[in-house]
Amino acid sequence: MVTALLILHGLVAVALLGAITHQTLASWMPRRRPGSIFGRFRAVRAAGFADAVVALYVISAVLGSVVYLYFRVAIRPELERGDQWTAIGLFDIKEHFIALGLALLPAYWVSWRSPLTDEPPRTRNVLTLILAVFVWWGFLIGHVLNNIRGFGA
Repeated sequence: MVTALLILHGLVAVALLGAITHQTLASWMPRRRPGSIFGRFRAVRAAGFADAVVALYVISAVLGSVVYLYFRVAIRPELERGDQWTAIGLFDIKEHFIALGLALLPAYWVSWRSPLTDEPPRTRNVLTLILAVFVWWGFLIGHVLNNIRGFGA
């Protein structure tokens, strides 16, 4: 059961990674001519990703917290016995980043729900970039940690 939850958590994380990365790049890229690949990439409405990012972030955090119980009891002691302190520390930072991301979600959602045309988009772009960094960090560290010990091994 835990393995199935970890796989589901990974799939949701990949979807979140794609959505937040596309939104971040679309919001930070300069406008290009319409025929280029970057012009088509930028033409996607970045605000359309906000609801999906919030939902996927919350789902991923909930699934991660359920899987974390198994990690804490079964895998972390093995990492401690193997002197994998750097990996454990990086995972602890991941936990903090994900918690900070959860705290930033309301501000992120509000900034994308009602973007004012006369206001510069800097706040929502920065919030999106911060969330993207948190999501990428969480994804990479989770993946590396799973590769160090293996899940269910």
